[in-house]
Amino acid sequence: MVRTLLLLVAAAALWGSSRMTWVHLTSSDGKTLERTTALDGSTWAAAMTPLALAMLAAVAASFAVRGWAVRVVGVLVALVAVAVAGPPVQLLVSGASADRAAELAELSGHPEELAADYSLLPPLLALLGAVAAFVAAAQLVRAPSSRGGLSSKYDSPAVRREAASKLGQGEIAGEDGPVTQRMLWDALDAGEDPTVDGPGDGNGESTPRS
Repeated sequence: MVRTLLLLVAAAALWGSSRMTWVHLTSSDGKTLERTTALDGSTWAAAMTPLALAMLAAVAASFAVRGWAVRVVGVLVALVAVAVAGPPVQLLVSGASADRAAELAELSGHPEELAADYSLLPPLLALLGAVAAFVAAAQLVRAPSSRGGLSSKYDSPAVRREAASKLGQGEIAGEDGPVTQRMLWDALDAGEDPTVDGPGDGNGESTPRS
């Protein structure tokens, strides 16, 4: 599915971004040579790694749930996308704060000069992940009720027998999707005749389907 691919792209983009260097901090105490400290995404934007894992969890959830629960997953993915977009947008708009970089780098001593600059690729990669996650969220929210969840082949025997009983009574799944060959065989195994409409026509006989 497209939404699954988008979630995987988002997870990969966030994970890769968290491993790249976002900010370079240059410090000097006036006595020794300048020192450059690299801050990667997991340090500058600590939420990148857990949010990447959240994208992978969303992939599993999108297959495991059905109906309105798929839309709930979509809303949660959209919130994650917003959270992902925050740090890179702030960095690209406001630049890297030398004081914040020094705090995250935990520099020893009291450097007299601080300068910070950022790399362009890591925040852009994180934004790509945010966009992919948001598009996937939109598809999850708009998914029809009959979509989502695991295939019926993973249903338990009890669930399949119940569906077969409904089929034999003429309750063809409108909400659960079209009748499949497996559903017909399950109906026969359950002692139901899927070729009749269930309740009789008043004479104790079942009416064949047209």
